[in-house]
Amino acid sequence: MAGYTTPHATIQQALQRHDYSLPEGNAHVQQVMHRLKTCRTAAMGYHAYRCSDETCGYIKYQYHSCRDRHCPNCGALKKQEWIEARMQELLPVKYYHVVFTLPHELNSLVLGHRKLLFKLLFDASAQTLLTFAKDARYLGALPGIISVLHTWGQQLSFHPHIHCIVSGGGIINDNEWKDAKKSHYRFLFPVKAMQAVFRGKFLQSLKGMIASGEVTLPEGVDAKQLLNVLYRKDWIVYAKAPFGGPHSVIEYLGRYTHKVAISNHRICSIDNDTVTFDYKDYADGNAKKQMSLTTVEFIRRFEQHVLPKRFTKIRTYGYLGNRKRHQRINAVLKNMRLPLHKGLVKVPLELKMKEQYGIDLKECPCCKGQTLQLVQVYYPWKHTDDG
Repeated sequence: MAGYTTPHATIQQALQRHDYSLPEGNAHVQQVMHRLKTCRTAAMGYHAYRCSDETCGYIKYQYHSCRDRHCPNCGALKKQEWIEARMQELLPVKYYHVVFTLPHELNSLVLGHRKLLFKLLFDASAQTLLTFAKDARYLGALPGIISVLHTWGQQLSFHPHIHCIVSGGGIINDNEWKDAKKSHYRFLFPVKAMQAVFRGKFLQSLKGMIASGEVTLPEGVDAKQLLNVLYRKDWIVYAKAPFGGPHSVIEYLGRYTHKVAISNHRICSIDNDTVTFDYKDYADGNAKKQMSLTTVEFIRRFEQHVLPKRFTKIRTYGYLGNRKRHQRINAVLKNMRLPLHKGLVKVPLELKMKEQYGIDLKECPCCKGQTLQLVQVYYPWKHTDDG
């Protein structure tokens, strides 16, 4: 595969070497871990191909991938399709990057109410940005926002935070574009003020959820005391340097939107009952270090980052909101007197594999002729053959 190097060790190997079982009641997480464990093995079934050249007759079995979004082996093509779709939506303007992080005092509460509080994290961060953008002192327009949820730190600890890409301007009446004002702030808006608004929006909603019983506090934890601690604490909102332009945004999206908790290339080795992996120590100038964990602890940390079933981890707001998004963007381009975005062209899988990875799905690995033909499709759970 072009541009691809085989990792030293993989998450799948850790799962296969250790029979790790989760507590009862985590059926979804169990299913995800099983898919990762059996990805591209006979347990997932296969496509069988035979070389049509009678003098060769080679038979190739292509084991199915699990296609799970948590799998470091899967999703490359899906990611590329998503990025290509976003390329049709980016305007030729400046973009900014900001990160909203929850304080660690909320970790246990979030772990117990992931779906509800992950959504609240999305909503509170997006509403904070939209509130400041609406203010004429800063922008006075509707920006475009792409928000991506990450739940991990470099050491696989639980660290929920939202990465946001925010347009350096927004739309006003009749989809006219308004550039952001020149500001002495590193970000579009004052970060300290954003921290206070983000904290207030999140905690106000959390207080209501606790009062209504939607969120249950751990035994012995007093709601008033917890909220007082959280109100007194500085919440981290980190504004990074702005992107160079739309192409830099695409590069970023390619690296971060479909990330899993740890890539296989960060895993250095799996020895006996120990997994060793690389991490960056941000407290030590981003120094590259190594950490060793027991396999049980490594898997326990990894499974913390399995998202709730069907939970959307990438969301859009402002003029990038789903409703009539493409019409709005083309209206803005028209007002800018720029060419409108063309629709996506569906490229056949065979061509995509050849262009992106240098893999010819029809090439026989034995005789090197383009002679492979599909003869059988097998799924173990169906017990039926097609083809």
